Amino acid sequence: AGVTREPLDLPVPMRSGGFGGRDAFRKYLQDQGFDAVVDGTHPFARIISKRCFEVAQELDIPHLQILRPAWEPEMGDLWTFIDDESEAAQHIPQGATVFLATGRQTLHQFENLTGRQIICRQIETSEGKFPYEGGEYLIGRPPFSVEEEVELFTRRKVDWLVVKNAGGMLSRTKLVAARQLKIPVLLINRPPLLPCNRVETDRAALDWVRGLL
Repeated sequence: AGVTREPLDLPVPMRSGGFGGRDAFRKYLQDQGFDAVVDGTHPFARIISKRCFEVAQELDIPHLQILRPAWEPEMGDLWTFIDDESEAAQHIPQGATVFLATGRQTLHQFENLTGRQIICRQIETSEGKFPYEGGEYLIGRPPFSVEEEVELFTRRKVDWLVVKNAGGMLSRTKLVAARQLKIPVLLINRPPLLPCNRVETDRAALDWVRGLL
């Protein structure tokens, strides 16, 4: 699952758009006759993941979550962990240039960062203006190399980086760039884990599916 107006083509049947709520999702699984549910969405897509798990339980369908390992700090990282976006204002001083690599969906939760210059990177162009004063959108589609991130952070004079602890190697480059430039980072902790079967890789998920055959 993902949020984009222009999804990449995949060699499997795809569905675009929502289901219309929990009951509609439940009906869709029943009508299509699915034998299992594999949740491979973003680690912060808490509503989707919770719904998938609960509906699969109700229908007695095998369920698995793919959750890649969270990032851990390395020597030289200047990381501070927070539980909620609204906590960012407690750590970032007035006048700082802040690079938000957290997506558009939670942008409203940073409204208390008044007095800072906000740069919010997103994949697609926004239809409206930036939702509050002192901010701008930056359009870019990953992956980005470490060199590209270093050049960007240097050119835009970034003082702070804010990211969700999504994990994964491809998107870690911004953290490596921040380490090289000695830029402090706010990492937003993941939602609580669901009490479900879980693996860390696509390969492990395929093994799990094969085990159902």
